[in-house]
Amino acid sequence: MNIIDNFNIFDNNKFGTVVTIGNFDGVHIGHKKLINITKKYALKEDLKSVVITFSPHPLEIIKKASPFFYIFSEEEKNMEMEKENIDYFIKYPFTKEFSKIEPQDFVDILIEKLNCKILVVGEDYCFGKNRAGNVDILKKIGNEKGIKVIKISNIIIDGERASSSIIRECLINRNIKKANLLLNKPYYIFGKVVEGNRLGRTIGFPTANIIPSPNKLLPPDGVYVTKTKYNNRIYDSITNIGKNPTVNNAYRTVETYIFDFNENIYNQNIEVDFYDWIRSVKKFSGIGELKEQIAKDINVASSFLNRQNIK
Repeated sequence: MNIIDNFNIFDNNKFGTVVTIGNFDGVHIGHKKLINITKKYALKEDLKSVVITFSPHPLEIIKKASPFFYIFSEEEKNMEMEKENIDYFIKYPFTKEFSKIEPQDFVDILIEKLNCKILVVGEDYCFGKNRAGNVDILKKIGNEKGIKVIKISNIIIDGERASSSIIRECLINRNIKKANLLLNKPYYIFGKVVEGNRLGRTIGFPTANIIPSPNKLLPPDGVYVTKTKYNNRIYDSITNIGKNPTVNNAYRTVETYIFDFNENIYNQNIEVDFYDWIRSVKKFSGIGELKEQIAKDINVASSFLNRQNIK
């Protein structure tokens, strides 16, 4: 997969493309439908598959929704797209000027720069000045320009459209299970293990501390059932998000206790997959009470993972 920030993917129109467009935050089940159909047509018509997204998120520019928190960081989104085996991932810079582009002009860019033959979009897709570039307009322009526009219907789960905004609400409300259902994979935090205060090691529960991207959407403070991926292996774990009031931490941390694990993984990348919420953060009377609660949390997590048969 080639990752670029412009539309100049080739010289002299050496090949045609199938293009899909969206924000793709979370690369959820609806996004995957768009991507899979794009790849299907690319294979069938001997074209290249192209996924276009925008950076920063258009809401940051149009509605000045700052700071804007993402389900997956830029690095995590790249990882997810890499798994999709597409040919090109374009992360086009989104500006106020670009937000005012006319539908006709945008289609012209797709033709002139990408030699687009097929355009795959969701049924609610809109873009450009006053969001005038809806699917009907695209189909009309496509007929005039020789581009086949394919409208993909939404995926509905429990009466709701699978969307990044719904997934954000689920995460904010600690509904990890529903978020994972809509994502079609676990919500996760990926990052490098850094040195913490080493308290966990002294009480028999050493933790791996990671610092997520500053614009990463984290669930509320609390303890969660997780699994941790490291070096192509998967371990049961519990993860605490918060300031750890028992030891008066001044800043928010992500600390993971990995079961049956005793390796030095400082400066190594790990992926922490979230499955369920256990409890809120609380201040304990001392280290003894904290140790007792961690043991209880481990039992709750182990029971959940065994009951759900999560491997």
